[in-house]
Amino acid sequence: MSELLWNLSSFIIALGILVAVHEYGHFWVARRCGVIVEKFSIGFGKSIWSRKGKDGTEYNISMIPLGGYVKMLDERVDEVPEELKQHAFNNRPLWQRSAIVAAGPIANFIFAVVACWLAFMIGVTALKPVVGHIDNNSIFSQAGIESGVELKAISGIKTSDWEAVNMAIVSHIGDESMTVTYSDENNIGVDVTTTLDLSDWKFDPEKDSPMVSLGFLPYRPALTLNVANVSANSAAEKSGLLVGDRLVSVNGHQLTEWQEMVEAIQANPNKAIELIVLRDNEQTTLTLTPDSKEIADGKIIGFAGVSPIFEEWPEGYRYEKQYGPIVAFEKAVEKTGNIIDLTLTMTKKLFTGDVALNNLSGPISIAKGAGTTAEYGLVSFLGFLALISVNLGIINLLPLPVLDGGHLLFFAIEGITRKPVSERVQEIGYKVGTAMIMSLMAVALFNDFMRL
Repeated sequence: MSELLWNLSSFIIALGILVAVHEYGHFWVARRCGVIVEKFSIGFGKSIWSRKGKDGTEYNISMIPLGGYVKMLDERVDEVPEELKQHAFNNRPLWQRSAIVAAGPIANFIFAVVACWLAFMIGVTALKPVVGHIDNNSIFSQAGIESGVELKAISGIKTSDWEAVNMAIVSHIGDESMTVTYSDENNIGVDVTTTLDLSDWKFDPEKDSPMVSLGFLPYRPALTLNVANVSANSAAEKSGLLVGDRLVSVNGHQLTEWQEMVEAIQANPNKAIELIVLRDNEQTTLTLTPDSKEIADGKIIGFAGVSPIFEEWPEGYRYEKQYGPIVAFEKAVEKTGNIIDLTLTMTKKLFTGDVALNNLSGPISIAKGAGTTAEYGLVSFLGFLALISVNLGIINLLPLPVLDGGHLLFFAIEGITRKPVSERVQEIGYKVGTAMIMSLMAVALFNDFMRL
């Protein structure tokens, strides 16, 4: 229940911020163009807070936080007094109406830059993309890539950390091939570029990460047998395990690596196992009864809520991405551009069928993402906001009549024909656009429920 409330709260905060930014873009430009704004609302439905400003606009927060709107004076909606007609949206020049509509998505892109800029100013620890384990007969191993190499670029896109690697790999969903440039620590200064055959690549985002689906994992320092963390109210805590304990044996089997402990726990859901640990230079015997959980394929495995201490990272593998205001802004613009490029690529592949509809995510998945990134801290949450803000901006630019892009399409036609699109054509367009949006939302919600 606490996780649900946390995710829901994070989701409402994130969406509230992004909707406010989007609608403020419309609002700000409308006011600059002399259009009277009657209402600025965050959310739909019944109002839970309302205030009328000195500017005459009613500011409103409503119960359903899945969007918002700016209500402008418009003769097509209400009767407008003669003296105010010049301030109605429909009477403004075409370029002003276009600017007002485009301002919402543009505000989302600007916000993404600001969010990334703040994140780079605060600073975040990054990891060099050094490849760790590689599965035999995987796509990566078949390309001749070995563990220990550092990934420098994917299809020409520089990959300075694992986030960049993930984004570059995801952009290749549905492609037949992908080039990988890497360097070997034994051949310093020599970069090798090879082509991966993706014709047999099967990536299911519900089960695997992009890297796992290609058959490799990032390098991580080796796990020790020392306990780093014991979750509250977990099976490990109930057994008496303490942070700092060193595992010696499980059910009489002498442990040599942490994975042996994991396998013993997973193989014994709700069954007691005997542990011997070294505590204060003395051996102590404990009884651990792992809890049980069901994984994706329906199999029941045990889990205990305990994690190990890692060995130290080699020098140079971890670095801080923290910059001054100017460099941080340059990095923020670059990162936002990469997110826009990735989002456009994936949107195109979604409509061409290269990306399956089951990859669509709805509000439940977004809520989980908001909650998870908020737990990781402000920098991660800012990165999440930037990603969703870009997606919100691009979605609103799609040429569907119920979206900003649809209005811009009508304005473009008006600019060519020198006359507004007829009300009947617009009405038909709104119905078709609404049906398409509702269908996509239904698919996204279905996918969300299937992932629960």
